[in-house]
Amino acid sequence: MDKFLIVTNRDKDKDLKITRDIQEYLESKGKDCHLAVPLEGNDLLETGFTDVTQLQEDVECVIVLGGDGTFIQTVRDFAGLDIPIVGVNLGTVGFLAAIDVESLYEGLDALIDGKYTVQHRILLGGEVYRNGRRLQKSIAFNDIVVACAGFSRLVELKIYVNNQLLDIYAADGVIVSTPTGSTGYNLSAGGPVVFPETQMMIITPICPHSLSARSVVVPSNAKIRIEVGRRRKTQKEEALITYDGQLVRELESGDIVEVVQAAVQAPIINIRQKNFCDILRDKMKNG
Repeated sequence: MDKFLIVTNRDKDKDLKITRDIQEYLESKGKDCHLAVPLEGNDLLETGFTDVTQLQEDVECVIVLGGDGTFIQTVRDFAGLDIPIVGVNLGTVGFLAAIDVESLYEGLDALIDGKYTVQHRILLGGEVYRNGRRLQKSIAFNDIVVACAGFSRLVELKIYVNNQLLDIYAADGVIVSTPTGSTGYNLSAGGPVVFPETQMMIITPICPHSLSARSVVVPSNAKIRIEVGRRRKTQKEEALITYDGQLVRELESGDIVEVVQAAVQAPIINIRQKNFCDILRDKMKNG
């Protein structure tokens, strides 16, 4: 790789010391390296590129400095551009980052020398409908969550898979997770951990008022429909939908959320020497 763009969480690297070190190291190796301000939405103007076409031509790799939140936001911002993304962990857990600060230059050398693989991870596409009219459409890298809007209340959610009723949950909500997101909120809610390169979606209820409700794994080509029921007559906004915990919209009783595998995938660079089992043990402090 010869052309790089660095996206930095400036709360994690406030004086841009690590960012500048990476830029200087790559340029000392004869590589092109640009810096981006923190991205908001799909605003790429402050990267120095005038349009998406120029960005695709002049960037072969996006290096993300920060934690998992910064990485996820960058994946969302660059979705559909087919530019590989690699993370440098400046956060805490850092499941998604392939490079630790302690092995920074070793990781950069691997990028330069082509000693890496690219995994194409699935994304979720979510749509919100009210009275047959689409209100919202977005994507998620980790998960789409429909959760109760009030404090200490349950929401009724009817879950359909390929138009067949799966279950009706009286719960705090439900998580639809990608394999990548299985180690996030899904794991905290008692859902299974799956290998990130697998092709599936995970449906996990959040604190269900039931002894039998469990996570369900469905094929990645399945169509999931979530119907929001009413638990309290005086409450109009029954639930919220979030995409990767970063985009929120209020839902009303009768709203429908449809979740499918997105048409685009996220190209994620892997240069780790450890396998997923090693990473899981290290990150979860079980080893």
